[in-house]
Amino acid sequence: METSLHTLRNAIFGKPLASHEAAHQTISKTVGLAVFASDALSSVAYAPGEILLVLLIGGLVATQLALPIAIAIVIMLLILTISYRQTIFAYPGGGGAYIVARDNISEAVAQVAGAALLTDYILTVAVSITSGWENVSATFPALQPHQTVLSVLTIIFMTVMNLRGVKESGRVFAVPTYFFIVMVAITMVVAAVRYLGGTLPVLAPDPEVVEALKHSAQNLTLLLVLRAFSSGCTALTGVEAISNGITAFKEPKSRNAATTMLVMSTLIAINFIGIVFFAGRMNVLPQFEIDAAGHLHGNSAVLPYMTQALFGGDSIMHWMLVVSTMLILMMAANTSYADFPRLCALQAGDGFLPRQLTFRGGRLVFSWGIVTLAVASIILVILFGGSTSALIPLYAIGVFLSFSISQAGMVLRWHRISKLKPGEVKEVGHSTLHYDKQWAVKMVINAIGAVMAFVVMIIFAVTKFEQGAWITVILIPSLVFVFFRIHRHYKDVAHALSLSVRPLRPHRHDMLTVVMVDDVHIGTVHMVDYALSEGNPWIAVHLDDNPAKTERTIAKWKERLGDSGHELVIVPCPYRNLSETAIAFIQSQLDTSADRYVNVVLGQLVMDTWQAQALHANTNLAFYLGLQRMERVAITNVSYQIHAPEAQAQAIDTAAKAEAAEVLDQSSEAGSTAPPAA
Repeated sequence: METSLHTLRNAIFGKPLASHEAAHQTISKTVGLAVFASDALSSVAYAPGEILLVLLIGGLVATQLALPIAIAIVIMLLILTISYRQTIFAYPGGGGAYIVARDNISEAVAQVAGAALLTDYILTVAVSITSGWENVSATFPALQPHQTVLSVLTIIFMTVMNLRGVKESGRVFAVPTYFFIVMVAITMVVAAVRYLGGTLPVLAPDPEVVEALKHSAQNLTLLLVLRAFSSGCTALTGVEAISNGITAFKEPKSRNAATTMLVMSTLIAINFIGIVFFAGRMNVLPQFEIDAAGHLHGNSAVLPYMTQALFGGDSIMHWMLVVSTMLILMMAANTSYADFPRLCALQAGDGFLPRQLTFRGGRLVFSWGIVTLAVASIILVILFGGSTSALIPLYAIGVFLSFSISQAGMVLRWHRISKLKPGEVKEVGHSTLHYDKQWAVKMVINAIGAVMAFVVMIIFAVTKFEQGAWITVILIPSLVFVFFRIHRHYKDVAHALSLSVRPLRPHRHDMLTVVMVDDVHIGTVHMVDYALSEGNPWIAVHLDDNPAKTERTIAKWKERLGDSGHELVIVPCPYRNLSETAIAFIQSQLDTSADRYVNVVLGQLVMDTWQAQALHANTNLAFYLGLQRMERVAITNVSYQIHAPEAQAQAIDTAAKAEAAEVLDQSSEAGSTAPPAA
């Protein structure tokens, strides 16, 4: 069974990699674009629809503001791209906003950035995958009731793939990412050619839709425009991902990461502006409905309706784009799978998250971080019913908070550099400061990025507060509180373990071995053998919770182990509270001497299969949990393996063959011609 499980694990997750192979798991720019940019690239599939859904509240005329809003968002993308390229070269070790804040602002602000990014990464998985299935259900309405289940299954699949390693998952997910890039490019080119040729299809608005919007339309206010802007800014989420994962790139890491970021931003800008522009010219609107209270709800998918008009609903091009959009939206989650575990490992290394998050699994990935991300994302998808629009209000506050913190930290960094003399070098945290004659220009760029990101965050928090943004506003400070509680715990443990606080010197202690006897059998003999091998005084103890069984156990002990020179000590246990009685007895042995250690020997029958193991009491865990809290107590588990009859027969046969072979070897060495004894 163990061999079968090992084979199955290797088939699912891949063969384990040695630590020295980590250098060979780095990725190229081509794969890096798929791994770290899929989130940002995929946002063009739903961000235009989110803008239009908000503007529709003000009526059809309000949708004309979609293009100016998109242009403003692209300008902000340009500023953030330049700013983060500077961060990439300043911090080649990665870490993004977390490391920048820790080195240049404060530990508390760094934890705020960490909480914001971790929240964003979890939401990225939930939003991207639910949005992918929304695009599919736009073409196949029958799937809409099953979006939640399909989203959960997709998250599980993504988790398994990422547990196989960044390099392998990147190669697999690169195909759908580039498939989407090509399909959107073809769509934009065809739309541009038909627009210039005057043959661009223009959809006539449904009279029922127009009438419904007339009755539900609200006044076009600045608040409504700001809401549309904040919804469209989801196109900027994921921009920071590359700066967090620089170490995953091949050398030269910073240059490759910066180039990848530039390509990513260029693709986002062209596709985002193109989709919004042509959607406006073609009168393409996302699907929506107006409830009894007059509130507008809808699906953010726009691309499928554009391609239906351009190529025809039954055309192969339309179906290829539908499939590519679904895949890229789901692959967007891969960005979080690449960055979330790395950020968790950084914070855990600093003592603000559980240390287990720093451990690499068999495939050299931070397995605990990947599993944590999957569980949190699944919970979100289930809670919000697999709805992208319900998750969007929670989405961008965290990422824009991290944007503003990162850029503010870079401003402080440039300020420090301004005080250096030409040629002077200074170490600060995780980076080295060098004098840069262009520090003023770079500081202005980062300052503009910090202010713009902060303003967008405030807009988002205000306009989306009642729709669910309040959850994020409460969640991030709560996470920071938890981080510092964890940090305080680790500091307290380090203080308690410090020899400088309690200077101790090792010296020899008195040792008593206590063999816990439940019954007398071969396993009991193994336990006694272990006690004898220690060479320390020992006693055998039986807890009397069943008088009839106790009498039989005493008789067996006298008959089979009476020559050990030790009587079986009987400890009354009338209330059958075995672990509590054992603890009380061990404590009585400790109380006889303040310089005594007690080694408690427990027996464990080990079966071939878990089914067989489940048929036994397995009480050792209860004993262990109680005894481990006692000072000067060591616990030894002496196991006795019991094999299935066929396995036991095979073992006996193997032993017989080995013995016969040994006899043959001995007779051969002696030059004997007589047949060996059987």
